Amino acid sequence: MLLEAPLAIVDLETTGAHASWDRITEIAVVEVDGGRVTSEWSTLVNPGTGIPPAIQALTGITNDMVADAPDFEDLAASLLERLEGRVLVAHNARFDYGFLRQEFERAGLKFQARTLCTVKLSRRLYPEHPRHNLDSLIARHNLACSARHRAMGDAQAVWQFLRVAAQERGAEAVVEAAKAVSKLPALPPHISRDLVDAIPETPGVYLFYGEGDAPLYVGKSIEMRSRVLSHFAADLRSAKAMQLARGVRRIEWRRTCGELGALLLESRLVKDLLPVFNRQLRRASDLCGFVLLPQGLRLARGEQIDAGTVGELHGVFRTRRAALEALRGIADENGLCLQALGIERAKGGGGACFRHQIRRCAGLCAGKDSAAAHQGRLAAALARLKRIAWPWRGPIGVIEQDRERDATEVHVIHQWCWLGTARDDAEVADLLQGARRPRFDLDQYRILSRHLAGSRAGGGARLVELG
Repeated sequence: MLLEAPLAIVDLETTGAHASWDRITEIAVVEVDGGRVTSEWSTLVNPGTGIPPAIQALTGITNDMVADAPDFEDLAASLLERLEGRVLVAHNARFDYGFLRQEFERAGLKFQARTLCTVKLSRRLYPEHPRHNLDSLIARHNLACSARHRAMGDAQAVWQFLRVAAQERGAEAVVEAAKAVSKLPALPPHISRDLVDAIPETPGVYLFYGEGDAPLYVGKSIEMRSRVLSHFAADLRSAKAMQLARGVRRIEWRRTCGELGALLLESRLVKDLLPVFNRQLRRASDLCGFVLLPQGLRLARGEQIDAGTVGELHGVFRTRRAALEALRGIADENGLCLQALGIERAKGGGGACFRHQIRRCAGLCAGKDSAAAHQGRLAAALARLKRIAWPWRGPIGVIEQDRERDATEVHVIHQWCWLGTARDDAEVADLLQGARRPRFDLDQYRILSRHLAGSRAGGGARLVELG
């Protein structure tokens, strides 16, 4: 039975939530053999970086406490020996396993283990309960925890949960549930596990190819390896996901320095490759918006929208039809004439339009409304549509750093258009010099506006003005 197999119940405390750039500050391992605890071991770890104040307050682990603790590299070999051959059990196992794999890789060691996530186990055994975090389990099952948010205290609480669950649900039920939630993903026959293991647990973009090297899917993640493996999990719920998993013949991946770089690269690759399983981020060739002119209105479309014109747009729509439907609604609300707006053709003999007869048009076409008043109402109505204003004086650079590789990427952006990504000052200059009128992309705008909201670059990035 799984609970009688050698277990390593693991809990980690870390400087943050991202295995790519955060580090471990404390490790605890409870070894279980034949259903009994045979060893308990824990140690503080010097993360080689400062612990954020909020994390210090949560865990009680301070910079002074870890100053003289061993580095992970110093204890990696003995920890690997302790974990080898055991099922790694953790509450949110993906988090702990991801951090351990990343740290072992930095130490030049390969670590792979079968895992059992007690969050998933609790959901399967206790579906009637809405919450399955460790605090909820402690309260629900009256578990003892000597020190919450310290590695050994939490690991001991997880072991207690396994024993209580066996008493409440029965040992056989726990074993079957554990088997179901701890299955390793079954990779397609054309994909080797060594190939997947080589994918770093870092931000980046991965590409799936099918028969004849046809692009199937482009995806992104801040933890690429785990995300790739999730595509082949046994509990895939949709026919589309299963079809994609069965069709993969080759996998490529491209590492980025951060999340923003992965999002932008994914958006560009989807439009360049048009993979069959990507429904979003596909090319929007009919993208359009309204430009207000002194003499009326113009619908700017596709290639007419670039860094030079995007600031003049009122509203951005994926299709001409959507834009015209919006304009009809504006016309109805403001008594505007569709003939004057260029949506409907005037009758051969001229005169009032049909909408004036049903009192939706104020009568510019019939000489009952002035051109100045009509233009004023049009301008006021368009002003209520969202405009894509660029809040900086010129182009900006969003800098993301990969401290593990000592690598830097600068995403050069102007008027919400991504000009490209540079790795040094010379490449930044080339991008700025070569960007005449870059094409506006609505998906990239949405990515950038989220990351740059309030003049802040998300995901640990920083922003600089380039001119």
